[in-house]
Amino acid sequence: RLVAQEMARVHAIHANGSLPKPILWQKLHKYLTLVKTDLSPKVSNPSLQQDVPSLEMLERELAWMKETLSQLGSPIVLCHNDLLCKNIIYDGTQEHVRFIDYEYTGYNYQAFDIGNHFNEFAGVKEVDYRLYPSKETQLQWLHSYLQAYKQLTQGSQGGTVTAVSEEELEALYVQVNKFSLASHFLWACWGLIQDKYSTIDFNFLRYAKLRFKQYFKMKPVVTALQISK
Repeated sequence: RLVAQEMARVHAIHANGSLPKPILWQKLHKYLTLVKTDLSPKVSNPSLQQDVPSLEMLERELAWMKETLSQLGSPIVLCHNDLLCKNIIYDGTQEHVRFIDYEYTGYNYQAFDIGNHFNEFAGVKEVDYRLYPSKETQLQWLHSYLQAYKQLTQGSQGGTVTAVSEEELEALYVQVNKFSLASHFLWACWGLIQDKYSTIDFNFLRYAKLRFKQYFKMKPVVTALQISK
């Protein structure tokens, strides 16, 4: 609940009247270009082929995502873009949370930030996607988020608790789960780049393969989700 409310607070920070563009597509194109220029011999290496999609396939997936996700109507807000457990500080005495490490912050789709956070439930070192929140958990989280976000952006009506409709909740659930695909894709490409350049002792290649695998596993599942008209 506290994480949901804090994310709503960040998302409600005003864009000073300008209508910012989401950084998602620019960032994905940039990462994919780096993967193409720096890693094409490596990606075409037969031993990698089974787990890392071909560059042509990555291009196709990115085009498909851009076309599909940008039509979902998710608002552009100020996003953290990297909300894993280590970037959330919980203060038990004050009963509040704060986020740290704003390195990836920028204007982006609201549903991307939340979907990315849900993906991070799986952990970092030992990734286990069985820990991805169930629909019931997600709806509780999204309800807390929407209540706080609406209150901050629309103001409360005479001190009453802001109502969240079933339609709003269901629409956000669908958007978030579809955008979680873009999160898998982004961090998978990031992992390939880190594998080449990073000095950190972490198996980035294994991580990239895991994220690609989860992307393709979840794609048919989330593609089937529909926002009821």
